[in-house]
Amino acid sequence: MGTQIKINNLVKAFGSGSNATRAVDDLSLTIEPGELFFLLGPSGCGKTTLLRMIAGFIDPTSGSIAFNNKTVTHDPPNKRNTGMVFQSYALWPHMTVADNVAFGLKVRKTDPATRDKLVKEALAAVQMDPYADRKPTQLSGGQQQRVALARALVIRPDVLLLDEPLSNLDAKLRNDLRLEIRRICKDAGLTTVYVTHDQKEALSMADRVALLRSGKVVQLGTPVELYRQPKSRFVAEFLGETNLIHATTETYNNNQATLAIEAGRFSATLTQQPERDCLVSVRPEAITLRAPGTPNTLPATVVESAYLGETAQHIVELKGAGHIKIAELNPFGSNSTVHPKPGDNVALELAQSDIVPIQND
Repeated sequence: MGTQIKINNLVKAFGSGSNATRAVDDLSLTIEPGELFFLLGPSGCGKTTLLRMIAGFIDPTSGSIAFNNKTVTHDPPNKRNTGMVFQSYALWPHMTVADNVAFGLKVRKTDPATRDKLVKEALAAVQMDPYADRKPTQLSGGQQQRVALARALVIRPDVLLLDEPLSNLDAKLRNDLRLEIRRICKDAGLTTVYVTHDQKEALSMADRVALLRSGKVVQLGTPVELYRQPKSRFVAEFLGETNLIHATTETYNNNQATLAIEAGRFSATLTQQPERDCLVSVRPEAITLRAPGTPNTLPATVVESAYLGETAQHIVELKGAGHIKIAELNPFGSNSTVHPKPGDNVALELAQSDIVPIQND
C-alpha cells in the first residue's frame, strides 16, 4: 500500500542567465510507500517549491519525478492523483462541509451514491461527521483544517501533500492535531509529504526528515538520527538547542576519545577519530550537574537558573567554552543532588555517547 516517490537531480531555477536563482538545486530523494516524510527547513530553503513540483503545480527546470517508477515530471496535477492540504485551508465559504469534501469527487464525476459514502467515511476519519451540514464560517480553525484534510483524503489519493497545515493554529491545537494527522495518514497507508519549518512538528510526527538549506538536502534521516547525530552546525542548531564547544583531541583508541578545553579533559564515545581541533555539539539534556570535585567532570560556575516545574534550565560559565546551557529533567527527583544558585561552583558531567563532532558550516 502506498506510492513510492523518486526524485532525481531535480532543479527549479527562477530567472535566467547569471541572475537565475536555484530554489531547488540538483536534489535527489526516494520517499518510500506509506512513509510520513517531512521536508524541513527555514524560509526560502526550497521545501514548498519542491512540494509544488511533486504536486504538479510547478514545472521543474530539469530532473525527474516518478510515482511507483512511472514518470510524472510534466504531468498536470489532475493526472497525478495527489491530495493537497494548504496552510490557508482554501475551503469554499458558501458550501457546506459535506459539499466542500465532495468537490473533488464531483469533478471526477463519481456517482452520487458512491460520493455520499466516501464523503461520510472521510469526515468520520477526521472526526467531523457531526458537522457535515455546517458552513466553514461556523467552524473553528482546527475544525476547518480537519475538513481540508478530509477533502484531500476523499479522492483516495496516491500521495498526500501537506503545506504547513498547522501554522495558522494556536500551540495547543497544533499539538493535538499532530498526532491526529499522523494517525490518519498511517491508518490510510498513505505516502505523505509534509512541509514545515517547525522542528518540533517534524521530530514528533515524521518517519524520516530531509532538512533543506539553499535548495539542497543537508541531512536525511529519522528524527532521532538528525537530533542525536547532527552532521553540521546548521543541523545541530536548527533542530533544537545545543552547546557548541571547540575542543582539542588528545587521544583516540577503540572508539574512545579524550578531548580537552581550558576547563579540563572529558571523554567521548565516537565511531571515528575526530580532527585534532574539532567542534562538538552537546545537547543541554546530555549534561548533568554534579557537586564540585566529582570525578570525571568539568568545573563550572552557575550564571542563571530557572525552575519550570518538571524541568529546570541552567546557564553556566565553562572555561574555554563560554556559556553552556543545561536542561535538567525532574530537578527535584532522586537523581538530583545539586540545586544551584547564581555564583555557585558546580561540576558538569557530559554523557559520552551524546558528544557529537560536527562540521563548522
